[in-house]
Amino acid sequence: MKRFFLLTISLISMAMFSGFKQQQKKKVIFLGDSITQAGVSPTGYITLLQKSVASAGKSDSYELIGAGIGGNKVYDLYLRLDDDVLSKKPDLVFIYIGINDVWHKRTYGTGTDPDKFEKFYYKIIDKIQATGAKVVICTPTVIGEKTDYTNELDGDLNKYAEIIRSIAKNKNVELIDLHKNIHDYISTHNPDNKSQGILTADGVHMNEAGNQFLASQFEKYFK
Repeated sequence: MKRFFLLTISLISMAMFSGFKQQQKKKVIFLGDSITQAGVSPTGYITLLQKSVASAGKSDSYELIGAGIGGNKVYDLYLRLDDDVLSKKPDLVFIYIGINDVWHKRTYGTGTDPDKFEKFYYKIIDKIQATGAKVVICTPTVIGEKTDYTNELDGDLNKYAEIIRSIAKNKNVELIDLHKNIHDYISTHNPDNKSQGILTADGVHMNEAGNQFLASQFEKYFK
């Protein structure tokens, strides 16, 4: 009887400890567009981050969730924020948006005006911070990989990147300046001034090297 009692106590303790470990796992959500949607593919940057976390023995510390949908602009993120982010009760949210807000002006005649882009961006941050979650925001990467700033939409993309930098300062949130960092990388790895093929497959969406680059930009948050 005593042995049975001790075994029961042991099993209960193990279950409680297991539940505690699960509760302690930090939930991290990557909110974005098709680049983030592809991030959960076998070679995507979120998958690479998961492998890096596992290699560091921290699989029990972090749960990484991709919340990217192709074609999304900033107001799309705002509209699905409750269902795709807040309902999951995250501890940390990375916001990586802006490419389509610029790119779709040319491809579809839509896009997002700068003032509306800024307005929706602030609202997204406010709603996430109201839950107590940490927010880290990212400037958009590239629409074309030419190094001499002759990509068709460089001017607009630079403007939207600057808006996000300003938001980071005003809201006192951390910034990953992907726009600057990717240009720094390309400037030394694209001597032929190619429009694609260095970090992107088509000038926008990441190839394998691009996903590795993105993963390296987020890694410090999991060390």
